[in-house]
Amino acid sequence: MEIRNSTPGDMEEILHIFAKAKKYMDAHGNATQWGDGYPGEAVLRRDIEQKNSYVILENGRIVGTFFFIIGEEPNYRIIRDGKWNQDMPYGTIHRVASDGTTRGVARACFDFCSRRIDYLRIDTHRDNQSMQAAILKYGFRKCGIICVEDGSERLAFDFKRQK
Repeated sequence: MEIRNSTPGDMEEILHIFAKAKKYMDAHGNATQWGDGYPGEAVLRRDIEQKNSYVILENGRIVGTFFFIIGEEPNYRIIRDGKWNQDMPYGTIHRVASDGTTRGVARACFDFCSRRIDYLRIDTHRDNQSMQAAILKYGFRKCGIICVEDGSERLAFDFKRQK
C-alpha cells in the first residue's frame, strides 16, 4: 500500500469513504460516533489545507484515509479513569476510514505514523468494536477516557514504538 497527503482532487473519494464507514458503523452498533454530518466537507477541506489528511492507495486506487498530526491534541489534556503511559511529544491519529475493499488499512496507517514519531495516541467510541480491535492488535494500550468537543466520551489509547 502507498500513503500520500490528500489533495483537493481526492475530496469526493474521501467523502465517499466516510459515507461507507458511517454505514458500516451503523450496521455494527456504532451509530453515534460520526453523527450530524461529521466528518464533512469543511473538516476534510481544513485537514487537506493543513496537510494533515492522508490517503491510502492500493494499486493506485484510494482505499482508505486518515488524519495525522504531530503535536498536542487539546482533547487529550484531560484523561479520566487512567493516564497516558508517556509524557513526551506524540502523534495523533483521527478519522481512520476504509472503503471496505482492502484488508490492512488501519495497520498501514499505524505503520506510517509510527515511522514518523515513536509515540502515538488515538481514541475511538466505546461502541466502535472494529477500531478497538485494530488498535489493540497493533499494540496500543488502553489509557482511559477523554472527551471530544461535544462533550462525548472516547476511549483513549497510546503506543510507544520499541527501537
